[in-house]
Amino acid sequence: MAASSQARALPSHGAAARGVAGTVAPVVDSPDDAQPEDAARGDGGGTGSLPAWPDAPPARDGGTGSAGDRLLQRLLDVLALEERGVDERGQDLFAGESLPQPHGRVFGGQVVAQAVVAATRTVGDGRAGEVAPGDPPPPGEGATRPVHSMHGYFLRAGDSSLPITFAVERLRDGRSFSARRVHALQHDRPILSMIASFQAPADGVDHQVAAPDVPGPEELRPTVELLGTPDAPPPWRVPGSLDDAARAWAQRWASSRPLDLRHVPEGVLPPGSGQAVWLRTTAPLPEDDALHRAVLAFASDDSLLEPVLTTHGLTWASRGLRVASLDHALWWHRPARLDEWLLYRQASPTAVGARGLATGQVFSRDGVLVASVAQEGLVRPKDRRLHDAEGGQDAS
Repeated sequence: MAASSQARALPSHGAAARGVAGTVAPVVDSPDDAQPEDAARGDGGGTGSLPAWPDAPPARDGGTGSAGDRLLQRLLDVLALEERGVDERGQDLFAGESLPQPHGRVFGGQVVAQAVVAATRTVGDGRAGEVAPGDPPPPGEGATRPVHSMHGYFLRAGDSSLPITFAVERLRDGRSFSARRVHALQHDRPILSMIASFQAPADGVDHQVAAPDVPGPEELRPTVELLGTPDAPPPWRVPGSLDDAARAWAQRWASSRPLDLRHVPEGVLPPGSGQAVWLRTTAPLPEDDALHRAVLAFASDDSLLEPVLTTHGLTWASRGLRVASLDHALWWHRPARLDEWLLYRQASPTAVGARGLATGQVFSRDGVLVASVAQEGLVRPKDRRLHDAEGGQDAS
């Protein structure tokens, strides 16, 4: 089947040629499969302890343009889901590939973004789901009913070498709202279960909190350039120096995402209040609001659990650290462009039972609150006292 029209070649004009920058937390999106992540370990483990980095397939556009163009094009490729018809239950089926990962597991933000794309493509297509009594059928092709919220659970670790099937159930199509349930499947088993809601534009109450006052992104260095230096942001800080192999591995991981991330330095925000990160894509995106919403879903899972770690003096380099995303919730409040700078304010209000809650607010450059995010993550440091109390078992 033909891929989505979202798989468009990126513009080739000069504005696309941004430097490749970004960082990615080594999160494993399944509590039962969480393994120690040693991406930036500073214990001199050498390359023998680091996962092999897979060769990335070429982008469908032939790999032209800057490195930032190619990174973003690969994301557009995986978001360009193929239609696979309708199953015996009436569910719409789509299929997609994954971005390459060194540990072989699917990045949670990717599968969430793909699930959002799958759900979006069933809204306003003229084929209604259940229509509530008294509600007229939803408008047909071309209707404007963007996604405004999603809630999902990561059930199992996904295999990034295998395709993912997305089964979309049309739960409801009303006068103002539509609801979709999406299961992301591998080997006929769900790795993600998500419900998304869509709303037609409406007038009503309108307010928001103020954006924090922080330095602009132009005043900050890309996070990837700070890895292995004393100026690295707290989640990526390592006692002493990384060996060359580990530093190169961490920098390759950090520059593998199509995101330019710039952490706001310590001391700008009040102590204990979390962190803030500027982000944008590494190249311009097409003029497509649905696509920008999907890319925001992708980006919202990046770095979100870092305040949980830093509250307890942990970093991504903490040896034996086990981290897994348990769930993810996202509310799109207002339209936003992901190829323009956004400020991601993140905090962790609580952690208990090895589960840390992280919350986020995404602001546009001019201070408009465009989205809110929440995620609970499994965070297990290698603590000998906890290990002994549990009988030496890392039970997940």
